[in-house]
Amino acid sequence: MNATAAVILALAVGTYALRLVGPVLHGRVAVPPRLQELLSTGAVVLLVALLATGALTEAGGFAGWARPAGVLAGAALAWRRAPFAVVVLAAAATTALLRAAGLN
Repeated sequence: MNATAAVILALAVGTYALRLVGPVLHGRVAVPPRLQELLSTGAVVLLVALLATGALTEAGGFAGWARPAGVLAGAALAWRRAPFAVVVLAAAATTALLRAAGLN
C-alpha cells in the first residue's frame, strides 16, 4: 500500500469514528451550556475564515476584486434570505460581469 492510500484510509477511518462518536455518546456525556456556546461560536469563526480565504486568495496571493465582489453580492442576498439558487446565480453573475469588464 502506498502512502497516499494509507493517508486516505486513515482519514476515512477517522471520519467514520467521529461520526460514530455522536450516537454512541448521546445521553452519556453532558456538555455544559457555556461549552456549547463556545463550540457554536468556534464553528462560525471557522466558516468565516474559510469563506475569507476562499474569497480573497488564489495561489497564495490576492484573487482580485471580482471574486470578493461576487461573494459579497451572494452574502447580501443570503442575508436577505433569498433562495439558494438566486444567491448562487447572482454571485456567479456578479463575478463574471466584473471579469468581463476587465476588473479581475
